[in-house]
Amino acid sequence: MEDTLTNLTTWGYLALAFFSFGGSLVVVAAAGVLSYMGEMNLFISLIIAIVFNYIGDMFLFYLGRYHKEDIKPYFEKHKRKIALSTLIMRKYGVLAIFIQKFLYGIKTLVPISMAISRYDFKKFGFYNIFASILFVVVIMLSAFYAGGTIKALFEAFKEYPYVPFLVLFALIGAIWYALEHFTKRR
Repeated sequence: MEDTLTNLTTWGYLALAFFSFGGSLVVVAAAGVLSYMGEMNLFISLIIAIVFNYIGDMFLFYLGRYHKEDIKPYFEKHKRKIALSTLIMRKYGVLAIFIQKFLYGIKTLVPISMAISRYDFKKFGFYNIFASILFVVVIMLSAFYAGGTIKALFEAFKEYPYVPFLVLFALIGAIWYALEHFTKRR
């Protein structure tokens, strides 16, 4: 355990930057818990996650706007998700920029859909600043303030090591069922 914490202290900020670029909710939450434990600095973690989350979405928007043909083959299997993200964008407009940060399955597709639909680059960049701040602050501070509970939960998992796998499979199954059920056309 001590080796893992030493590695996280050494490489934690780099990992946070890399995964925040991709919009990872789990790594942002993990940085909040590590900040609670004193292994990472909360303020530095917040800044790194906000900046790289912003840059990641701007990169996706840029790809959708200027390299549409290059990325098209990668999204052939995800036409349904692209259609869903386009509907979210049309229905909620600017709020879609904020909503997409918290929706795991389509967080990469909304910036690309917005770019393809000729949404204004500057306007997206402006709203994306606030969406990135909101996303990172909500997730990281929630994990930071729940750090004691999360730490106690992991201590309990040492006693019953099979429980996390059961919870994980149940959670994945519930998410899969919900996405299948709510995204089907009726």
